[in-house]
Amino acid sequence: MSAAEPPAPSLANLGPLAQLRAGRLPERLARLLLGLWLYGLAIALMIQAAVGAAPWDVFHLGLVRHLPGSFGMAMVATALAVLLAWIPLRQMPGLGTLANTFLLGPFADLHLLWLPAPDGLALRWAYLLAGVVVCAFATALYVGAQLGPGPRDGLMTGLARRTGWSIRRVRTGIEVFVLGAGILLGGTAGLGTLVFAFGVGPLTQRFLRRLTVPLASPCDRANAPCPAAPPDAPAS
Repeated sequence: MSAAEPPAPSLANLGPLAQLRAGRLPERLARLLLGLWLYGLAIALMIQAAVGAAPWDVFHLGLVRHLPGSFGMAMVATALAVLLAWIPLRQMPGLGTLANTFLLGPFADLHLLWLPAPDGLALRWAYLLAGVVVCAFATALYVGAQLGPGPRDGLMTGLARRTGWSIRRVRTGIEVFVLGAGILLGGTAGLGTLVFAFGVGPLTQRFLRRLTVPLASPCDRANAPCPAAPPDAPAS
């Protein structure tokens, strides 16, 4: 019988300065930037596949029909708007929040410039499936760096923390809602959109188990021993 899967790691809700002081900063910065670069690649793969973009990108594709600028600039505008939803969730921003807001859109634009459109249905689906896996891996990589999630993933982790629901359940719900809004704006959806919406949540949760960077405890950061836990009270 196989061993039980370890529980999902806890994502700390730290303030900006506490995030920077929580240890392993160079590694975490590298994970953040690599994760965002890979996420931009995942977006480009799924758009170029032309079998249905990810729900958020259906929304961005619909939005760019009504606003001037590139697809990446529509992503930046959306990110700034989503940050407003963080206020009631008491979600803490950080360096990762700013990096996601202002880098992810330009990274997607850059990948769209060099990535060729695939020929043939089989290759298009290979692009789509690769994009789903890369997106889940990239999300876990930069969220797990614990430098503050991006606006969209902060909405996901904030709702998960406040409701007690799993990342899988929350993300799937968000993706389905955003998909409907994107279609109303004129974005193009397809079968690939459904594959993404219902596949990326479980994959992200699995990757997070292995890619979340454990942070130093407050005692470790202060180079002081943590007080011992009080003994259990005697049973009455």
